[in-house]
Amino acid sequence: MEQIGLDRLTGIIAFARSASLGSYTAAARSLGISPSAVSKSVQRLEERLGLSLFTRTTRSLTLTPEGRDIHERALRLLREAEEIEQTAVAARSEPAGILKVTAPFPIGVHLLAPALPRFRERHPKLSVDLRLGDRFADLIEEGIDVAIRVGDLADSRLVSRRLAPHRLCAFAAPAYLARRGIPKHPDELVHHDCINFRFQSTGQALRWPFRVGSRTVELVPDAGIVTDFSDAVAAVLVAGGGIGISPTYIAAPYIERGALVPVLQEFAVERSVITALWPESRRGNPNVKAFLAFLGEVFPSPAPWDMLITAPDGDEEGAPSNAKPA
Repeated sequence: MEQIGLDRLTGIIAFARSASLGSYTAAARSLGISPSAVSKSVQRLEERLGLSLFTRTTRSLTLTPEGRDIHERALRLLREAEEIEQTAVAARSEPAGILKVTAPFPIGVHLLAPALPRFRERHPKLSVDLRLGDRFADLIEEGIDVAIRVGDLADSRLVSRRLAPHRLCAFAAPAYLARRGIPKHPDELVHHDCINFRFQSTGQALRWPFRVGSRTVELVPDAGIVTDFSDAVAAVLVAGGGIGISPTYIAAPYIERGALVPVLQEFAVERSVITALWPESRRGNPNVKAFLAFLGEVFPSPAPWDMLITAPDGDEEGAPSNAKPA
C-alpha cells in the first residue's frame, strides 16, 4: 500500500482547520502560516482526491457534501494524532515545548501577561503562546491547551475549574465626584454622566447589575460615551468623564494610586466567574498541570483586586452582609 506523504498530511490539516473555522485566513492564523499557503495546500489536496471540498465565495467557504464527509474523517484522524502526542507528552514529567493559552483581552493584559515571566522562570523549557480575544475558540480543533473565559461554559469535551469571581463595581474619578456629588443609590445615576461598555461579540450595551435588597436589578444608563474596550472605559473615567462599571481587577491599579474610587460599592455584585477550561485529553499533560497550578497564584482567594472594594459597612467583599452571589 502506498504510504501517505507529508504533503498530503499538510493538506488534510489545512483543509480540516479551514472547514472548522470557515476561512483560509482564520485557518492560517491558527496554524501560524500564510493564507496563500493554506489555500494552495487545500487545492493540492482537492487535485489529488479529484473532488471539490469547498464551494467558494468571496466571503466564505462552504463544504460540499463530499467535503463534509471528508471533514468528519479528517477530524477523527487529527484527534488520533492528538492522542498520540498527548500520550508522549504525559510520559515525561518536566514541562517543555509550547503551551497555547487563550484569554479575553482584559484578563490577558492585566492578570496573565504580567505573571508569565515568573511562570517561565520556573519552567524555562516551556514557551507560552498567549492568544487574546473574545472569540471563543474550539480548544480541541485549534490545539489550545488552556482557555480562560468569563462564565460557566459547559462542554462535555472540556474540564473546567473556577478561578475567581468576576465582580463588577461602579467607579469614578475623585475630581468628577467632587464636582457632581456622590450617588447613594443606583436610582441616582440618572443625574450623572455615565460611561458604558458595549460587547464586541453582540454589539449590546452592558446592563449594569446592582444588588438591591435581596434581588439583583439591571439597568442600561443613558450613556454619554460608549466604548467596546474595557480599558477605554477606565481611561475615560480617570479623565473625569463620569461614572462607569468595570471589573474590579481593571480598576484596582487606578484605585491604588487614587485615580479612581468605587461608587455604590455596597450594591456591587459578583456577575459571574472566571473559569479555566482545558480538553479532557490534556488532563495528564505536565504543561497544563504546571500552568493550572500557577493560575492558583495568579487568581488567589480572596482576590486582592476585590479586597480594594470596601463597602461603607466594612464588608470587604463589596456587597451587603445579607447579599447572596449573583
